[in-house]
Amino acid sequence: MSSALTSVKSFLADLLLWAFFVGGLAAGGAAGAVLDGTRKDVVTYGGSVVALLAGSRIAAKPRIRAFLSRPGTLWFLFLFNGVTAVVLYVVLGGVDGIIAAAAMGLVSLGAAGGLVGGRRRRTQEAAPRGRAARTTPGA
Repeated sequence: MSSALTSVKSFLADLLLWAFFVGGLAAGGAAGAVLDGTRKDVVTYGGSVVALLAGSRIAAKPRIRAFLSRPGTLWFLFLFNGVTAVVLYVVLGGVDGIIAAAAMGLVSLGAAGGLVGGRRRRTQEAAPRGRAARTTPGA
């Protein structure tokens, strides 16, 4: 009984977290279509902060973290966000284009950092095994 209750609580917590994430994205992106002036700015920035906080909590989950640390996923994020940064800079132009391109460029650089860190980690893990195999007596 306790296991079922724990599973239900975990499911509801995940559902609420995803709802905050999607709601924050919707508020941040669609506030301009509904509101004007200062209220629009407050809802846009508030929604962006809520989505950022919820997204960081979602990314910390073990299954999501494992998916995001795979080399294929990191390559996709690096290339997609890099190209998107260039396109946003060209299409939007001005200060808006620079801000959007910088934000997407940071995401792309973060994925590149994950690729470099993962490669170093794999190299360091493989090196001791290779040396041990060569120094074994009788080999």
